[in-house]
Amino acid sequence: MATATEQLNISNLAITDSTVTFEPFPLPPTNQRILGAPHPPNTVIPLALRASEESQRSLTLDSITQTIQTLQSHNQTFTKQLARHGALLFRGLPIHNATDFSKFAHAFGYKPHEIIGIVVDRPCLAPNVAPANEAPKEVQIYNHNESPQVPHAPEYIFFYNQRAPKKGGETPISSSLELFRRAQVEIPEFIDQLAEKGVLSRVVYHVERQYEGGSTLRQAFGKEIDDGDDEETRRTKIEAQIARYGRGKYTTWEWVDGGIVVTHRLPVIRTQPGTNLPSLFTGLAAYYKRVQANDERRKVTQLLYGDGTPIPERYLAHLAKITDEIRVLHRWQEGDVLVYDNIIAQHGREPWEGEQGDRVVLASLFDGPDVPGAYGFGDWAQVVQALDG
Repeated sequence: MATATEQLNISNLAITDSTVTFEPFPLPPTNQRILGAPHPPNTVIPLALRASEESQRSLTLDSITQTIQTLQSHNQTFTKQLARHGALLFRGLPIHNATDFSKFAHAFGYKPHEIIGIVVDRPCLAPNVAPANEAPKEVQIYNHNESPQVPHAPEYIFFYNQRAPKKGGETPISSSLELFRRAQVEIPEFIDQLAEKGVLSRVVYHVERQYEGGSTLRQAFGKEIDDGDDEETRRTKIEAQIARYGRGKYTTWEWVDGGIVVTHRLPVIRTQPGTNLPSLFTGLAAYYKRVQANDERRKVTQLLYGDGTPIPERYLAHLAKITDEIRVLHRWQEGDVLVYDNIIAQHGREPWEGEQGDRVVLASLFDGPDVPGAYGFGDWAQVVQALDG
């Protein structure tokens, strides 16, 4: 499919003694496509941006971050483009390590996201920067919105490529708005069921790590635990962290041998702030792929309709079919930064050949000023911000 770009209305800005102009540029059709409805005509994903040739003569990380800060403070320029395209690619910028990446991501002015109930191991490498995922290179992580299995999800996700493998390791990109529209047309009865019931997400947290790259119970909910705490105190502190989700009766838990099972009733259909367009915010297709592949991670999360009944496999398979048709696989170049609006765009990770360390992608997660809106009338369907703790 031929690609298309639009002229981004970003004027030259003189910041101190530097001027940085970002220009859109086309990518190969394997990396970029024109989005379908309900996106505006000729909207591409991702929108690829780089500094103009003139700007590159004196390009520094400071001049870039100052320009981004100014554009964001004046008109939320990049936030608006994310709301339209779902994902932005920045290429050719002087970002060389985790610290540089942290400065770049924080320049957008978003609030760092605190992950409550983390299911993967993400050690901190710089302020609000961690490895994207430490799962073995053979594992496919299929398209999903970030943190669909818990109530508290980030709105913006930044990925930085520090090292790219020679073959494989692409990052998928697809639109949750387009996924909803296609599913509404092709499997409307499934959309009706999701709107009426939502899903039950049952997540198992063990004291010990359950799979390579996974988290422990203490990493998920134990930030207040001290080494000298007895078992009752540990449980009390963990339950207090779970209560911070702010979901009341729609989040419950049960202690089991070796850990805890946390169950959430969650909305899969959410609406985009500013447009009220419905978005399929989910990892259902990824869950289906894990089960099909007999992946160890399938034991961590179980998904059912919100009334506890099973979701028919044919619907999950159809979601995966649509996703395959609307996604592109971003082929990384070292130094690339991909930014996602997590409410309306999905990501993942393809396997790669070579060594585990041949692919290094870092992530930085942020909250936005608004949470997604509810789709339907159930009080369980409203997303809330987690309580400060």
